[in-house]
Amino acid sequence: MQEKYDVIVIGGGIIGLSLAWALSRKAARVLLIEKRELGQEASHAGGGMIADLDPVLPIELLELAHRSAERYPTFVKELAAESDKSIDLRDVGVIAFEQHPIPESEGIHAITVEQALSLESKLARPSDPAYTMRERAVDPRDIVSALIAALSKRGVDVVVGEAVQKILIEHGHACGVLTDHGTHHAPRVVNCAGAWASEVVGAKLPTLPVKGHMVALAFPEELAMSLIAREENRVLRHVLRSRWCYIIPRSNGRYVVGSTVEPAGFDKSLNTYRVKRLQDAAARLIPQFAEAKIAEAWTGLRPGTPDNLPLLGATETDGYFSATGHYRDGILLAPVTAEVMSTLILEGTTPVSLERFSPQRF
Repeated sequence: MQEKYDVIVIGGGIIGLSLAWALSRKAARVLLIEKRELGQEASHAGGGMIADLDPVLPIELLELAHRSAERYPTFVKELAAESDKSIDLRDVGVIAFEQHPIPESEGIHAITVEQALSLESKLARPSDPAYTMRERAVDPRDIVSALIAALSKRGVDVVVGEAVQKILIEHGHACGVLTDHGTHHAPRVVNCAGAWASEVVGAKLPTLPVKGHMVALAFPEELAMSLIAREENRVLRHVLRSRWCYIIPRSNGRYVVGSTVEPAGFDKSLNTYRVKRLQDAAARLIPQFAEAKIAEAWTGLRPGTPDNLPLLGATETDGYFSATGHYRDGILLAPVTAEVMSTLILEGTTPVSLERFSPQRF
């Protein structure tokens, strides 16, 4: 049996695309298979906060999250250079209103209401304790577009509209995949299929979809400005995070507001009431958002797991790996997932321990 590829990547979201790019940069021959369109599920829906300092982040993820956040500027710089695509990576920082006081640290500092207003003059005056956090935010759609371009330039084979049904196994070792169109062969296969990972027969990967609504608000007068004028005059520059919602400014003039958490199966239908509630929540922080126009509203399906931690590492089938189940942190963890999983798949080792995230824990 002739094997044209070293690795087959299942799933063309930001995790699969990033991993395929990392593998290709290490000279691996890669085939990426996506059942729908590249980057149009959770990656297209994501907000893009690189929120490694968020106090709700599971403690088990802190090492990976910090490592990934540190790598983001280099990741974006190298990807933009190789793809010839611009990527909106903002480093203005976060103003967070926490329901309860949290410890200060190197990147987290408590501020007064007056200090918050000096940073963002149009803020309402929430009663919750306020903090600044040294975090960045990125537009995931830019990342996806750049990854697709980079893979194309590298000559990576990409198949879309083809659903992987099962892992092919010979003598206890993965040897390829069976799809609804035929078979593809490689000695290593990695499942990056997000909320749909559990549908691939071959190992127990208990992913489940978790629906979220999002809305992008905009002010026509800001959209008409030049980039420089917009940054000087915009309603909001910092990312805002609160118990009601988060608001992420984009350099293109949009403000992304999220997000709901809904156990709704694979239903992606849009609920206008939930969209309105998100706009109302944004106006609670910045009253002007009550008058903003809705530029876009959408839903996405996050890939959850029973313990809300990703499935990273080797499965019980030799040669079959998992890199999925990132839940709300797929954008944050994309660079580090690509780094550690490409090393594991090609070299058999990892720069950080993945034991806690082993897909064999279930």
